[in-house]
Amino acid sequence: MALVLGLAVGSFLNVVIHRVPRGESLVRPGSRCPSCGAPIRAWHNVPVLGWLLLRGRCADCRAAIAVRYPVVELLTGLLFAAVTVRLVGLDLAAALPAYLYFTAVGVALTVIDLDVRRLPNTIVLPSYPILAVLLALAATVTGDWWALARAGIGGAALFAFFFAVAFAYPAGMGFGDVKLAGIVGGMLAYLSWAGLVVGAFAGFLLGAMVGVALILAGRGGRKTAVPFGPFMVAGALLALFVAEPVAALYTDALLGR
Repeated sequence: MALVLGLAVGSFLNVVIHRVPRGESLVRPGSRCPSCGAPIRAWHNVPVLGWLLLRGRCADCRAAIAVRYPVVELLTGLLFAAVTVRLVGLDLAAALPAYLYFTAVGVALTVIDLDVRRLPNTIVLPSYPILAVLLALAATVTGDWWALARAGIGGAALFAFFFAVAFAYPAGMGFGDVKLAGIVGGMLAYLSWAGLVVGAFAGFLLGAMVGVALILAGRGGRKTAVPFGPFMVAGALLALFVAEPVAALYTDALLGR
């Protein structure tokens, strides 16, 4: 069920990714071919399958449809399924709506940041109250109010850290990353302090690894601008699965066990 929901959400995210950076409405007009403007039939909008049936081309003008569309749909579906399994396994099913929303927003922001090097306020800022309400409802169901308080503290802490980094080195980090940090910090800290530390560190580690790879491949230098939003999202989602084992390994190594 989570996979199917994710596929459908991924189809909508393609609209968000295309229209939000352009300041266009998400409602009107309906889905159209960007080449000829022909409306897309409902059966051609079926996630992944529609693209495969059309063989990656518009049914009217035969212009190529980017493979990114089914990739975003499939990626969202797989992430929804994985996050659902993980949260149920952690006995955090009450927080599932919040984490699925975060996953969807993370996918959209990742692709937009890669496209236009920007994290739109129209997506980031409304996510604060939405996630706050969803996490508050989860805390109400479970009675774990400390998790909600921890999320608030973690969000504020990571926001402050990124703000300090951006203030000290404005050329290396945009304020869009700072605003996203508050969301990432809150979602990670709701899980645990280990989740916050591991997820934040993972974002920087993944970013550094890609930066080094670009330099070694001759496709960039030390001053090459690389969007950091995708690494923040990837680090947060990775921490959902590995934070506790990594923290346990670190503790054991520190104590010499």
